[in-house]
Amino acid sequence: MTGPATRLDKWLWHARACRTRSAAARLVDSGQVRLNGQPTDKAHQAVRAGDVLTFPQGNHIRVWKVVGLAERRVGAPGVAALYEDLAPPSQENRLPRKMAPAPAPPKAPDKRARRLLRALREDE
Repeated sequence: MTGPATRLDKWLWHARACRTRSAAARLVDSGQVRLNGQPTDKAHQAVRAGDVLTFPQGNHIRVWKVVGLAERRVGAPGVAALYEDLAPPSQENRLPRKMAPAPAPPKAPDKRARRLLRALREDE
């Protein structure tokens, strides 16, 4: 591929997909980022205009087409010039919520509970 390129973690940080560059590097290192459909775990992977990134952000799977590169981090209004959102957040691309832990199984009855159970049985 030809043309200017920048590091993947740097681009994610410039495009405000992550709060810090180290968070962007951790996201890429976790293996959850796909570059043009191929999984990558290298923060130094080159990103060029026209590439498509797929990664989790919050509760959604984001699919962004890289439109431009930046020399430094841009403000929120200028982010729109860096990517095109191919799959805006919706119910279909929402990640499943983590289930709450199951309630603890009931414990063995204590002395008071055994007395109440015995009294109930005797009344019957």
